Amino acid sequence: MNYKNITNDSLFDDVFRLEKLQEMGDPLYRLNQVIDWELFLPILEKVYEKDRKSNAGAPAYCPIMMFKILILQRYYNLSDFQTEYQIIDRHSFSQFLGLVRSSSIPDEKTIWRFRERLSVLDLERELFEQFHHVLNNEGLLVSEGKIVDASFVEVPRQRNSKKENEYIKENNCAPKEWHSNKNKLRQKDVNARWAKKRNEKHFGYKNHIKIDSDSKLITDYTSSSAEVHDSKALDLLIGDDTDQDCKFYADSAYTGERCDKLIDESKMENNVNEKGVRNKPLTDQQKENNKEKSKTRARVEHVFGFMENSMGNLQMRCIGFERSSTIIGLINLTYNLFRYEQIIRLKLMVK
Repeated sequence: MNYKNITNDSLFDDVFRLEKLQEMGDPLYRLNQVIDWELFLPILEKVYEKDRKSNAGAPAYCPIMMFKILILQRYYNLSDFQTEYQIIDRHSFSQFLGLVRSSSIPDEKTIWRFRERLSVLDLERELFEQFHHVLNNEGLLVSEGKIVDASFVEVPRQRNSKKENEYIKENNCAPKEWHSNKNKLRQKDVNARWAKKRNEKHFGYKNHIKIDSDSKLITDYTSSSAEVHDSKALDLLIGDDTDQDCKFYADSAYTGERCDKLIDESKMENNVNEKGVRNKPLTDQQKENNKEKSKTRARVEHVFGFMENSMGNLQMRCIGFERSSTIIGLINLTYNLFRYEQIIRLKLMVK
């Protein structure tokens, strides 16, 4: 019996493979088709803006390519080591980054250093806002409603004693005895906190977001440790000029005098789901009103669903609030990039 020879190599093999990936709906190829990555360059170049004593050493990698590597990490939830490995191994990653077989590929330490510098300079917020301007200019953020919600973002759980946890909670720093072991200290997150919701325990941080109710694009965000109540971040999410005269949707966690005041001061129409209290349950009319509001409010769950299921990104591999906030910002930006591509693709399909 004769078998097809799979060992012959051809100059056209890479082209055929790329075409096959495109036919199968490669999300990275589709993203490259609609995103103008150059718009991020002025911000990304700040990563390399530091005094150098000489011009010795290898030149830096292209900041746009390094930024796209961070987007890959967030979309596929990869460690630095796995990212380096997958760039070498996966054809779609190489195509997305514009690499050829002879290209030099940044190693895991280079990826870590670039992200660390991004975090120190707080550039993830600038990158998010830069793309926000694009979305706004293209008329994708003009709906009459805003939705606010929060989700846990897990980090590796700490195996501390009860006494150690109490000290960390009271002092917001590591116990003195940990400082004698620098390796242990590097692996301890003293900013992350435990929280319990519906009998499930979570350890880490929270991603608080505000989305446009029509496009489901994230318009603003902030982060906190996990134990912070969802409503505590509301004053950081609403109140800008674009919120005025919009309908405000949220679940019953955002009820109460403080939240009502913030919504009123923001000149928004309060459509928060009502909450029953002891000896005063919701009336049938209130339940019906909540049901109607939830048809819109539930759209924010689609955002978190994409992050958790498609991106696998409601967990992180990092230590400390600053680094976690950077990754949360990149998660939100990555979601917006892919959501934007989806919106553009659906518009073209309708035409």
